[in-house]
Amino acid sequence: MDATLQRPIDRYFASYSGDHRNLLNQRIHVVAVPAILWSVVALVWCIPVVGTWMKTGVWAAFAMFFAWMFYYRLSRPLGLGMLAVFFLCGCVCRLVEMRFGLQALLWSAVTVFVAAWIAQFIGHKFEGRKPSFLTDLVYLLIGPAWVLAKFYRKMGWRY
Repeated sequence: MDATLQRPIDRYFASYSGDHRNLLNQRIHVVAVPAILWSVVALVWCIPVVGTWMKTGVWAAFAMFFAWMFYYRLSRPLGLGMLAVFFLCGCVCRLVEMRFGLQALLWSAVTVFVAAWIAQFIGHKFEGRKPSFLTDLVYLLIGPAWVLAKFYRKMGWRY
């Protein structure tokens, strides 16, 4: 397909896939990227908003909404999938906060964030290529969509 005819999401995925050819690195990313996504949502979830009816989660809701708009503009099917992913992230954050407290959510998020990034860099060591986001920060948003697109392909769905 001519590069000028490709959708932006296809160009992003082609570039991202070029930095993720090693099977071990791909498998690490399939686990670590969603873990990082959840941990970032959880970290932002922990930022309180004084004087509102909902003291936690407000900033995470805004962040997820704006990220969702980015995904939806690139691909409606992936945007809808990411909406479900964000809903799940929010539900897990709320559940952990209610059951174990905000401090437990914060420390869980920090632990998952650090462990998942270590795994990512180990994967890239095996890959022999630098992470895509070092070239362009937008790839921090492309990673979760790339993982979701792998799931879509496995299910036989179009993205």
